Amino acid sequence: MRVITGEAKGHRLKVPKRPTRPATDLVRGAIFSILENTVSDWEEVLDLFSGSGALGIEALSRGARWVDFVEQKPGCCAIIKDNLEKTKLATRAHIYCCSVAKAISFLDKEYGVILMDPPYADSAIGNLVEQLATTKLVGAKTTLVLTHSPRLALSQNYAQLRLIKEHRHGDSCINIYQKEANL
Repeated sequence: MRVITGEAKGHRLKVPKRPTRPATDLVRGAIFSILENTVSDWEEVLDLFSGSGALGIEALSRGARWVDFVEQKPGCCAIIKDNLEKTKLATRAHIYCCSVAKAISFLDKEYGVILMDPPYADSAIGNLVEQLATTKLVGAKTTLVLTHSPRLALSQNYAQLRLIKEHRHGDSCINIYQKEANL
């Protein structure tokens, strides 16, 4: 796995051993292609279920000012730290080594982009998206990107978040949500 483009282009990233399923270069490329045409606010990015940190690091490489990474597994947190140092992006990021549910209970700033790449086996992810949608992390101009298995049906709406785009790439679906007022 490598950083696709931007200031850290070409840097190889460490990835955790199983059971994680990092987003492939193809899926990450598709996500950022969609975001480049959809998002104007890259100041603050939140990367939930970070794994290796590849999505957040790609955002930093492409010009995000700051990324908060949230990952529950300590081994993955160490890999994110190593990847940030290797790409020389560590000064523009913070890693929260805790559950996503806990992080969204104490984080208190609005993000322009929220990236979620949860475990595909987590069938309760919709409940977490619903919880996230009602926090102050999601503002009027927030875009939520959620990758999931095509076998998992997600809602078109979570609180005021509305599905604006859905793309399928092999065994991955990418859902893009924005607040209703943005549409």
